[in-house]
Amino acid sequence: MNSLAKLLEAALFASPRPIPTDELAALDPEASPAAVQAALDELREHYDVDGHGVELMDVGGGWQVLTRPEYTEAIERAQMAVRPARLSSAALETLAIIAYRQPIGRAEVAEIRGVDVGAVIRSLHERGLIDVVGRSEALGRPLLYGTTSQFLEQFALRHLEELPRVDELAIALRRDAVPSEAAPADAATSDGAASNGAPTDAASASSPAEPAEAVQSA
Repeated sequence: MNSLAKLLEAALFASPRPIPTDELAALDPEASPAAVQAALDELREHYDVDGHGVELMDVGGGWQVLTRPEYTEAIERAQMAVRPARLSSAALETLAIIAYRQPIGRAEVAEIRGVDVGAVIRSLHERGLIDVVGRSEALGRPLLYGTTSQFLEQFALRHLEELPRVDELAIALRRDAVPSEAAPADAATSDGAASNGAPTDAASASSPAEPAEAVQSA
């Protein structure tokens, strides 16, 4: 690898989050955007061709070195990975609705789910998965919510266009249902589920899938 690729590798290895290309470029002010992209391509090819257990991924608006999916289960089984706390069924369902219908207000989410969602929305906001993106023109101008870059990172998505299609989700939703003991009050009224995939259909008020979380290399 050339020196720029090694510099980028060191930065990516040290970072707990995806690093955008412009931030990586700042590591070497003399490097052109084309040189930075070429170095990233070289680094990714290095991991792929030489058979490494990690790979360079474009996720959440940036680049991150992650464990390859085929080794994730063994690492998690040995409790060597730090995973984000799992979302309750109620939180997953609410997050899916927001992801697919954004920007959307609390009242609309509550109407779709059929229960109050105030506590769930607060929890998702505190975890950085959703944020206020504006105000509605409706009476009282309620807040509108949308997903964040943290959402993309946790669900291993480069952009929202990678959300699975509605017709791909029915089987996945039933695969890994995990109730949460610490679920918000309305969780007991939700039959949402989680699975290893990306967030699911809010258009039909279904629960999203559990993110296919890659383990950051160490």
